[in-house]
Amino acid sequence: MSEIAGQTGLRAGASAVVNESYSFACMRCGHGWEQSYEIEHHKDAAGHEFVLYVADGKVVPSPLSKPECHHCDSHVVRIMRPGRVASARDAAHRPSRVPPPAGPVEVPAPADGADGEEREHHHWHLSDLLHPFQRKAS
Repeated sequence: MSEIAGQTGLRAGASAVVNESYSFACMRCGHGWEQSYEIEHHKDAAGHEFVLYVADGKVVPSPLSKPECHHCDSHVVRIMRPGRVASARDAAHRPSRVPPPAGPVEVPAPADGADGEEREHHHWHLSDLLHPFQRKAS
């Protein structure tokens, strides 16, 4: 998920840059997208470390803090490893391997009871299904 880019292409003051990519899926509208980030490691004047996330050349908020769907502005977004959205799109466009439907199926006629009478259909009630789980008071 991440690569160290080393010292090349650093912004002023950055000590290292890490490249990370994520897949995102909006749980509200279903929109999916992928984004790569350059994560720049810096130190402030007091020596405390901080990072800047850069996407498409612009400093952006951390995608891990509160991601937002660009389609519907929802914050209910799932973050996944890179490639998940692309693989789902590829799977949706692949021809399906569903076997052709089977031919007509003949349903056998109901068997007559032992004495020649047709058996009556039993209608189940919830109490019939719960009967084995009920305990008798002692």
